[in-house]
Amino acid sequence: MSETAHSGRSAKIRAGLIGAGGIATIAHLPTLKAHADRVEVVGIADLDPDRVGQVADEWGIAGRYRSAQELLDAESPDLLIICTPPSAHKDAAIQGLQAGAWVWCEKPPVLTLAEYDAVAAEEVEGGPYASYVYQHRFGSGAKTLKKQVAESTLGRPLVALCNTLWYRPHAYYDVPWRGKWATEGGGPAMGHGIHQIDLLLEVLGEWTEITAVAERLDREVETEDFSSAIVRFANGAIATVITSVISPREVSYLRFDFQDATVEVEHLYGYDNSSWTWTPAPHAAENLAAVEAWSPQENVPSSHRQQLAELLDSMEAKVRPRASGEEGRRTLEFIAALYQSAETGKSVKRSELSQDGTYYTAMHDESYIYGKQN
Repeated sequence: MSETAHSGRSAKIRAGLIGAGGIATIAHLPTLKAHADRVEVVGIADLDPDRVGQVADEWGIAGRYRSAQELLDAESPDLLIICTPPSAHKDAAIQGLQAGAWVWCEKPPVLTLAEYDAVAAEEVEGGPYASYVYQHRFGSGAKTLKKQVAESTLGRPLVALCNTLWYRPHAYYDVPWRGKWATEGGGPAMGHGIHQIDLLLEVLGEWTEITAVAERLDREVETEDFSSAIVRFANGAIATVITSVISPREVSYLRFDFQDATVEVEHLYGYDNSSWTWTPAPHAAENLAAVEAWSPQENVPSSHRQQLAELLDSMEAKVRPRASGEEGRRTLEFIAALYQSAETGKSVKRSELSQDGTYYTAMHDESYIYGKQN
């Protein structure tokens, strides 16, 4: 971290952005502006110099570069934010860590578990660390429910649903890197459902076994456009996880059934407290005071903004941020096991995941073709 950032809380953290596309301008730059008292954007890089100039002019960014390395060499940022297509995540993250910058990378973290481990190998105790955009775990609804699970407030978790039912038209896949294993790393399980899957794991904890199917039903892609999985958790709960990009009425929906209550969140791309409901079981409804205490006491929406706030706190404290390390790997392991189960036709235990082989170095066996009966 720069000398000015080390000198005290009043000094701003210097941030650089890699990638000047929609996620940078829609999500990250507004988020950084919201934290302008703590962080300043010193540079932005993209392969398209015209796009860099346009975005830099719009947001008042002085440094304009063609690559991550150029930005790192010129600006020595404290924080590198990666907003590129997925295939560029690993190299940019490694370059950032090697330059001493903390990393905050858009989803999916990287293309494979092997790449994830390669990035993690560059981390240093006390920082810099690489963390990933899993913003749904940062809202007050998720925080409250996770605490209730830990304290058994609602009884034992029994059943869960995790649905990412989205719609992406055929034209969405006209973008060259989308729908391809080599450049996107997977289909909707990897690029869309990953947010709700991460929230499911944040609430229920360690998963132990997955049995899945995945198929290409309608879109002209290499990957799946639909998947469904049955998942067992270490705490005994069983969840059904469905992810689709061919569902015209879009919804992101999670439901958790406990011995004493059902908890639901329904939204699309982000939630606040109004998206959540706690419904007591008949025997629990009699204790009205206890039921009323279940809802979150503060209203913090799930957002890049909240995650960045916590990341900046971690940087100042020199501690590992949430949504990094083993936490980030757990979600990627889940998706790798989903594809392995779907392609092999067998259940996959988390304990059986290896540090080598097809589903460590890739998410996909090249001999398996989606949209064709195997």
